[in-house]
Amino acid sequence: MTGSTRTRSDVKREAIIQAATQAFQEYGVNGTSMDKLAELANVSKRTVYNHFATKEDLVMHLITKQFEEAKLSITVEYDSSRDLSEQLCELILQDIEFTVTESHLDIARVAIGHFFYEPEKLKDEVAQLKAQETALHRWLKAAKADNKIEFDDLSRVVDEIDSLVKGQCFWPQLFKINDVLSDRDKRNIAKNTVALITSRYAVA
Repeated sequence: MTGSTRTRSDVKREAIIQAATQAFQEYGVNGTSMDKLAELANVSKRTVYNHFATKEDLVMHLITKQFEEAKLSITVEYDSSRDLSEQLCELILQDIEFTVTESHLDIARVAIGHFFYEPEKLKDEVAQLKAQETALHRWLKAAKADNKIEFDDLSRVVDEIDSLVKGQCFWPQLFKINDVLSDRDKRNIAKNTVALITSRYAVA
């Protein structure tokens, strides 16, 4: 019985999350009431509050879910037998592929639109997410241990790579400034990013 109840609860929770994803994109967070979420999810308003005390909790859940999906999307692991630039390029390309997906951009637009005037509410949560180890962290540490690259501050290198990718892929796509990136565009961005990083950190 307990297992059945938990399953029903999980189904309702997922329905609320799906409803929030749809409503926040269509109406914005401020334009979406808990009543509306309950209606879209086909659950009671009390059920919505049981799972998420506030709409901000829902927004942060969506952000965290995207972060976890981004981590899972990158499967490249350091391989000492492979060319350094080739495997880093593959890793960054996987990151780019996820970064420019519409589902990721849609959630980012929701979060930025909601927290734009209250960035402090978002700051601590994002800092906690960024503190988590990713495939890029692991790859860089392994490459350093293999004496293929050298750096003093791992976080700085990760931030530099992230800035290069986000600056060319995320922000222009988020605001629809540029056309959708072609596969060739993505590969070129990945290659150029790798060239900059290896020119700075690769061991000669």
